[in-house]
Amino acid sequence: MHAAPVENSADITFWLDKIATKCNLDESAREKLSLAADLARQAEEAAQRAGKSLFRGSILQMGLEIADILSDLRMDSEGLQAAILYRSVREGKLSIDSVRETFGESVATLISNVLRMAVISGLRTDSEQNVLGQDASQQANKVREMLVSVIDDVRVALIKLAERTCAIRMVKTAPEEKRREVAREIFDVYAPLADRLGIGQLKWELEDLAFRYLEADEYQQIARLLDEKRIDRQQYIDSAIATIKDELDKISKRNEVTG
Repeated sequence: MHAAPVENSADITFWLDKIATKCNLDESAREKLSLAADLARQAEEAAQRAGKSLFRGSILQMGLEIADILSDLRMDSEGLQAAILYRSVREGKLSIDSVRETFGESVATLISNVLRMAVISGLRTDSEQNVLGQDASQQANKVREMLVSVIDDVRVALIKLAERTCAIRMVKTAPEEKRREVAREIFDVYAPLADRLGIGQLKWELEDLAFRYLEADEYQQIARLLDEKRIDRQQYIDSAIATIKDELDKISKRNEVTG
């Protein structure tokens, strides 16, 4: 279950308080998060006024959702700031220099390195050959190796994995081609990367959602089978409870059995 969308300053405060509480941030770190959210909001509003906002949805909303995912992994303050600002920089709404000036070199470097991961993962395609001169399977493996080789700060990988988790959550209303494009990248590159880094909770969601869009028929069949199993289990439990009650009623007038 995800938190409500950002519509006003009260919503932003709710998100930031939730994140700060989960990460046990002090007041100074909480203020830095608020500053990051405010900067992302200003950048988004400026882009909208200029008619330059092509991103589907709210960049600020996505930044807060990325930070919320990372708060479950107990990300530090700098990583959370970078998470909130990352999409603003990637979409060209905010310059890396302005981030560096306001938040320091460490936050700017985190964002720059997450951007590098996006460039590297973009090297793979769904075509038979690309700039790597390899088939799709070889491409994916090569890209994963390249990503691991450039990760010198695990926070960079965590931010990118959280961002891709948000991305695949968002594409459920996108055209099928876009859903499959995002799902293929995640299935080939980022779910295996999450597995390699031992981030099980992100790996499972990434794999599940990617499979839903890449193999929709098989996904629905599995979902139906699991639902049938659940119903069968409940019917078995209900039948067992009724049988036990009948037996107990024979030896006692008042009994209560629950399952």
